This record gives sequence, C-alpha cells and structure tokens, in this order.
Amino acid sequence: MNTSNAYNQYKENSVNFASKEQLLLLLLDNAVKFSKVGRQAIIEKNIKKSHENLKKAQNIFYELIATLDLSKSGDWGQSMVSVYNFIIESLIKANIKKDISIMDEVIPIIEEVRNTWTEAYKISVNSK
Repeated sequence: MNTSNAYNQYKENSVNFASKEQLLLLLLDNAVKFSKVGRQAIIEKNIKKSHENLKKAQNIFYELIATLDLSKSGDWGQSMVSVYNFIIESLIKANIKKDISIMDEVIPIIEEVRNTWTEAYKISVNSK
C-alpha cells in the first residue's frame, strides 16, 4: 500500500469512527479552511475557486443549523442559529461581491466558533 492510499484509509477511518463531537470539530476545521481558501482565491481573482470554497463553508453552517436540536438547547441554541446565520449571510455577501473586507470580518468569527466548540469538547472529555 503506498503512502497516499494509507493516508486516505486513515482519513476515511477517522471519519467513520469519530464521535459526533469530533465530527463537529472536523466540520468547523473545514469551515475555517474553506473560508481562508475562498478569501485567497478572491485575492487571486479566481472566481470559480472562491465560489466553490465559500459555498462549502456556507453549507457547513447550513448543516450545523439543521442538526441543532432547538428543543433541548433553549436560548443558547437560538443564539447559535443567529451566529450561524450571520456567518452564512456574510459568506454569501463576500461571495457575491468578491469582498475581502467581509472575509476579514467573518473568518475570525468562524475561528471563534471553532475554538469555542474545541474548548467545550476538551472540557467534556476531561470531565468524564
């Protein structure tokens, strides 16, 4: 088995056996990555690449909203929906306008969401 195949197998198994919390963190890591790639593509005037990556980031937040159980999360869950919607709207605006300044505002928010979930995951693992 060559290195590339071994790595792909590892990645596939990581996703297949990840907990729902680990999958959430993987999604958020990808949202950060796609946003940064999309931002760079705007700078490079690569319209297709920017659109594809900003759309991927957007779709992650649509998925996070769809999977949030508002019946159990109360006000906190509604606040998360508001943050996720703000991120989606910002990504849409940045994509339409190809505007770096919007990306410079939204990427730190996406990173903060990821960091908050990462900390929550660490706390939950350490409390078990």
